[in-house]
Amino acid sequence: MSADALIWLIALASVACVMARPRRWPEAIWSVLGAGTLVALGLVPWADAARAVAKGRDVYLFLVGMMVLSEVARQEGLFDALAASAARFAKGSALRLFALVYGVGTLVTAFLSNDATAVVLTPAVYAAARAAGAPPLPYLFACAFIANAASFLLPISNPANLVVFGGRPPALFDWIVLFGPASVASIAVTFLALCLVFSRDLRRKLDAPAPQPPLSGGGRVAAVGLVGAVAALLGASALDAPLGVPTLVAGLVTAGAVLMVEGKSPLALARGVSWSVLPLVAGLFVVVEGLARTGAVEALAGLLNAAALGWGAGLASMAAGVVVAFAVNLMNNLPAGLIAGQTLALAHASPLVTGAVMIGVDLGPNLSVTGSLATILWLLALRREGLHVGALRFLAIGALVMTPALAASLAALVFFTG
Repeated sequence: MSADALIWLIALASVACVMARPRRWPEAIWSVLGAGTLVALGLVPWADAARAVAKGRDVYLFLVGMMVLSEVARQEGLFDALAASAARFAKGSALRLFALVYGVGTLVTAFLSNDATAVVLTPAVYAAARAAGAPPLPYLFACAFIANAASFLLPISNPANLVVFGGRPPALFDWIVLFGPASVASIAVTFLALCLVFSRDLRRKLDAPAPQPPLSGGGRVAAVGLVGAVAALLGASALDAPLGVPTLVAGLVTAGAVLMVEGKSPLALARGVSWSVLPLVAGLFVVVEGLARTGAVEALAGLLNAAALGWGAGLASMAAGVVVAFAVNLMNNLPAGLIAGQTLALAHASPLVTGAVMIGVDLGPNLSVTGSLATILWLLALRREGLHVGALRFLAIGALVMTPALAASLAALVFFTG
């Protein structure tokens, strides 16, 4: 077997195991095993592997900061309070509760990343739906789909955004100009499609929710800290500065303030953070470095340039977005985003093509349970509540929801940018 064929075999096996989790081992183990195998066999030299891992330093800092912020808010009941407020304002209307949950999910995704929506908002929404006597699945599916549909609204809305842009996304104003209309289309069409899918459940009358205790002092500090963190991150993005350090500082400062107010030990907070995400991403950087050594990135860049020349920018962009949107469901959007980022850089792709690929990376995962880390985390959150959503059921709903949202988003991108 040639070296290139062996690299592809190891990479595909590693990504497949990340998605399938054989023996229920954490995803990070399979990512690190794939990377370690490539290095041990000499297919990726140690120095190149180290450089590949180092490429993600800003992504790691961003992830740690966001995970700390999200965990502080979760432990202090901030998300429970948001979900309870939504149930109270619904005033017995299932459709109104659905719209409020969708709106809260949009805000959480936009300002705290899609992983926060999947991990910490989902259990709170489940509790609120149960308290209102509503079938929980429509509201839980809203959390899953908005986690991806709103994840290109801002640069901070999805770690994959940093991955695709190599840790340096466009400045905030440029980002909004490029992705604003497409994000509005994605969020609106996803909402309408979900309303049609769950129309029967959303015609119900709901029970009045029980009164909720007031937010604790730590919860109020966490809320203030989150607002400050969002302001700092938007400021850094507006200045076209890296987002990793500001995110980490914001997370640590907010956590420190809450711990001081509540007099708590930091150990419980540290135990709640999903640290395994870091070696998962680092391992994928090495796996993608291996694939780049086979010439795959150069070949993809050549195809992208040929399509742009032969079809025109608009058609090539839409085609690239569609191909990537479906491809991420075969290999997860993190490795797909890494490959896409290297391909776009090598091809010197236009903002239009880059934007379409970014939409495919972020919105495409709404097709299947394996498309994004956020959806995988959402499934795990459901299982902790004793619920199970099969892959085929998700695929059936995803095909009805993701397809029109993708078409609308790409059309908006081309219309307003092209």
